[in-house]
Amino acid sequence: MMNPFRRKLRMFRGLKTEVQRLRKRGKKIVLANGCFDLLHVGHVRYLAGAKSLGDVLIVAINGDRSVRGLKGKGRPLMPESSRAELVAGFECTDYVIVFNESNVERLLRALRPDVHVKGGDYTPDTVPERAVVKSYDGRVAIAGGPKVRSTRDLIRQIKNL
Repeated sequence: MMNPFRRKLRMFRGLKTEVQRLRKRGKKIVLANGCFDLLHVGHVRYLAGAKSLGDVLIVAINGDRSVRGLKGKGRPLMPESSRAELVAGFECTDYVIVFNESNVERLLRALRPDVHVKGGDYTPDTVPERAVVKSYDGRVAIAGGPKVRSTRDLIRQIKNL
């Protein structure tokens, strides 16, 4: 049986073409990103909040190499293909792309989303990619409310069981 969420998974060129098509139709494009290594309620709130800021939500997921570089030994817990499929399963997610850089600046420059969204552990002034977003007149936003869960804390809690 074919996975119905696979249609949301995109490669760079195909996603860039799709964004251009959607923009011509007047759609407001939102991009959120993260590792999504162990899904929790904070991720759900973040993505639902991001979707509420526009018409189309693209979720950029750090690839395995990127997660290892950011999070260290033992991470990711799940391979990028599984994490991408899980995030694609959310109703609020329209498209998912995996990237291997340490940040999403290359995707932001290429896709130029109207809104780049980060979670509650950031402020608009601490978003690392804010200069790139401002360079093309995009908007930086924070969604999902205050950070109440972290993957790191959940891993620690599970190890202590």
